[in-house]
This record gives sequence, C-alpha cells and structure tokens, in this order.
Amino acid sequence: MFKFFFLVNKQGQTRLAQYYDNTPAEERVVLEAEIVRKCLGRNEDKCSFFEMKGFNIIFRRYAALYFIAGVTAEENELAILEFIHNLVETFDKYFDSVCELDIMFNLDKAYMILDEMILDGEIFETNRSRVLAPVKQLERDMFNKTT
Repeated sequence: MFKFFFLVNKQGQTRLAQYYDNTPAEERVVLEAEIVRKCLGRNEDKCSFFEMKGFNIIFRRYAALYFIAGVTAEENELAILEFIHNLVETFDKYFDSVCELDIMFNLDKAYMILDEMILDGEIFETNRSRVLAPVKQLERDMFNKTT
C-alpha cells in the first residue's frame, strides 16, 4: 500500500505530493525533506530503493524529475518501480514527452492522472487509455463550454 508519492526536481523542490494516510502536516514537511535529501544524495550506481522509518522508499529519476514512492514493507519493490515507469509513460503520452514545466503548469491534470492510477493507496488502474480517458473528457467539456 502506498503511503505517499512525490515528484521532485533535481534541486529538491517538490512539484507534486500525494499522501495516502493521515500524517500530520508538520510531520509531512520533515519526512518529505528527509526522503528527498536521501534520494537526491544517492549515486546512480546505488539501488533505487531503501528502507526508512518503517516503510520502503522506491524512486527513479527521469531527466530532471525524481519519482518517489513510499510503500509499506510487504509491497514488491520491483512492481512499484514498474508502476513508476508506467506512470511516466502515461505522463509522456498525455503531455507529449513530459517535463517539469508540464507538471507545474498542469498540476491539476497531473494529480488527476495520479488519482486515476492510485486509489486510496492501492494501484487501481494501469491501462494508459483508461487512465487518460477522464482527463481528455474533462478537456473536451471545458473546450465546449468556452466555445
């Protein structure tokens, strides 16, 4: 089960943060800073997952963005790594080669895509066309209202 999911740039600035438990806001800030610092400080020759504070951290860097997932100890790290790759491919399909600016300027759509894929801390949908269908429908509805 997911505890949280972050998108962070190379400077350590969080671009997207989604929590799936009731961690108080003060603890979230400290936890996020610790995890981001640890992920950014790891060399590329080190493993992409490690244990911290009772759960596993799985991360992967794509260009200038780090995708970081915190999951319970019983989750399969390689499956979560594959899920991260699937999420990146979904972002790529929607944004046409996703970059940090795409996430920043379309934060609502990025959250919507993530929420379509993870529901209440569990992987819910991995099919890209099913994930993107509600986002595209929302765009069509918004376009029809403006014209």
